[in-house]
Amino acid sequence: MTISRVLSYVSQNVVPLSSLLLDHQKAPTSISDGLKRLYMKKLKPLEVTYRFHGFGSPLLSEGDFDAKPLVILLGQYSTGKTTFIKHLLNRRAHIGPEPTTDRFVAVMSGPEEKSIPGNTIATQADMPFSGLTSFGASFLSKFECGQMPHPLLEHISLVDTPGVLSGETQRTQRAYDFTGVTSWFAAKCDLILLLFDPHKLDVSDEFKRVISSLRGHDDKIRVVLNKADQIDTQQLMRVYGALMWSLGKVLNTPEVMRVYIGSFNDKPINEAATGPIGKELIEKEHEDLFTELKDIPKKACNRRINEFVKRARAAKVHAHIISHLKNEMPLMIGKAKAQQRLIDNLSDEFVKVQRKFQLPPGDFPNVEHFGEILRGYNIDDFKGLKPHMIRAVDDMLDDDIPNLLKDLENPYD
Repeated sequence: MTISRVLSYVSQNVVPLSSLLLDHQKAPTSISDGLKRLYMKKLKPLEVTYRFHGFGSPLLSEGDFDAKPLVILLGQYSTGKTTFIKHLLNRRAHIGPEPTTDRFVAVMSGPEEKSIPGNTIATQADMPFSGLTSFGASFLSKFECGQMPHPLLEHISLVDTPGVLSGETQRTQRAYDFTGVTSWFAAKCDLILLLFDPHKLDVSDEFKRVISSLRGHDDKIRVVLNKADQIDTQQLMRVYGALMWSLGKVLNTPEVMRVYIGSFNDKPINEAATGPIGKELIEKEHEDLFTELKDIPKKACNRRINEFVKRARAAKVHAHIISHLKNEMPLMIGKAKAQQRLIDNLSDEFVKVQRKFQLPPGDFPNVEHFGEILRGYNIDDFKGLKPHMIRAVDDMLDDDIPNLLKDLENPYD
């Protein structure tokens, strides 16, 4: 065996000493801490080697594991998103920096009220917003973090968003990818609240695009029909039906969305309009929504585990695809043509990888989206398969995560 082959074998199959030393560190203190350690030790090296982060899944930071569950509010102008947050926090005064209709504001726990600019908060390692730097300075100038002491914020964080625009001319005035940003938050958050006004049920084109970008996160979506005490019970029934019909056309999902009916502001419920039955209904809906918000931390722990496992499986499949494409490239002549042929026949290459390694088809990425990104790379620059990295991820999925869940409990159970 030649020296080059020996070195190649060692690099692909021998576990680095630094990884062995990590095994003797003190035990994880929580499920999140355990997942963070597993990611840094076993999954992140695989993602970096095969550029998983370049295909739509940014690398995770420590802040992503340590962050509190996130709730994002979306809606068109004047649906009461900011007022909802004030009502939730029992605040008549401004919330840190005043949430406004032209910027994203993360409302988080802090020892005192203060505002942190987007460019600053996105670079802090202990915050879960580092991925937002990919949307550029134009977005970060429209992003803020407002910190304040509050019991609820010790368990969850809230994100207020700009009112979704209705005109195409107004939409094009945004200097950043609004739909892309909301999609990023949807992937990170634990609950998505879509707020509607009973007098403004028309779904604008941009709001349709925003709602469409939430596909794949249907289980996180809840609908809030706000300002429901401005109409009587009969009108409310009609509005509810119209809202469900409008959403059904946009969401295109067989599941029925949970709709909370309420009036989230600092004023008493307008019983003159709703009547006693309507008032009782709204009060019960308020209780149900607040109960779900309180249960978020418990569910967030389970969701974080599921998302981590799903990411690991996707990264493993990605590594097999990338290394397979690398192996299909010629050594010397005709590389450009070979790359184009591989991209044009990407579906067939996916099938080859799936059959060769017995991988679940459901773990494979969207072939069109993958192909579009792949065009920006030189396949010949990719790495060949490193079996020890694949084994590390398999061991993590088969042994490390089950053992972690056996040794540590959900702190909210």
